[in-house]
Amino acid sequence: MIVDAHHHVWTADYPWLAAPGLEPLRRDYTLGDLAPSLAEAGVTATVLVEAGRCDSAETAEFLALAAGTPWIAGVVGWASLTDPALTATLAGYRALPGGAKLVGVRDQVQAVTDPDHLARSDVRAALTAVGAAGLTVDLIVHVGQLPGCAEAARATPGTTFVLDHLGKPPVAAGAHARWRAAIAPLAACPNVVAKLSGLLTEGGPGSGPDTIRPYVDTALELFGPERLMLGSDWPVCELVTTYAGALAALDACLAELSPHERSAVRAGTAIRTYALEVGS
Repeated sequence: MIVDAHHHVWTADYPWLAAPGLEPLRRDYTLGDLAPSLAEAGVTATVLVEAGRCDSAETAEFLALAAGTPWIAGVVGWASLTDPALTATLAGYRALPGGAKLVGVRDQVQAVTDPDHLARSDVRAALTAVGAAGLTVDLIVHVGQLPGCAEAARATPGTTFVLDHLGKPPVAAGAHARWRAAIAPLAACPNVVAKLSGLLTEGGPGSGPDTIRPYVDTALELFGPERLMLGSDWPVCELVTTYAGALAALDACLAELSPHERSAVRAGTAIRTYALEVGS
């Protein structure tokens, strides 16, 4: 079984798509575009993740999509960690069509310039509230924010955090040691799991299994297979490879694991962390 724990869909009018180098992604990406690739790769179920519009209406749309799509097992929607009405926002999401498939929320913390953002009292209260609602907090951050993530995770042990893209390591720059030092304290927190996703994109054109293997190996060492899950990061991955290519590169990096360990990374961790209802 394979669970793709991180993919998107979007329309081409997302403001962030205007950034240089993202020209190939400036089109609509739909579930219809993705479905053939899932079948080709043998993917059983997926988690649809908010795509940076930072709009509650997008989360409502994604939940509706999930309601009509059996293979979408969960949705990570958008929510602001500074929303004073966050608890009501989460309850509102759950009352929508598809609301039962809401498994987590994500704020675009990577865009925040305040280095103490995750230490703010209102943000810490929000992190606690998400955990109390039985949802995960997905962390989309850069390497410089990883120490703050570790502090927040230690301060809110009742909340499960999911680190997207291993914290965006500087693969292209080869700065493995700096990234390892930053992520190790976060990996030491038992309430944190991480996604093997987005690594080829961080490596840039021409990246393959050998490019990302040091980062995957370090993640396996620090987190262990039981706290790692794989994700395609489609369609962002199409900047450097196909959907099948993204999963194949990760699979190559997992080749030396035992069958049980590979099963955890390929499906088990995502199913357990997000409480997904996925067939055997």
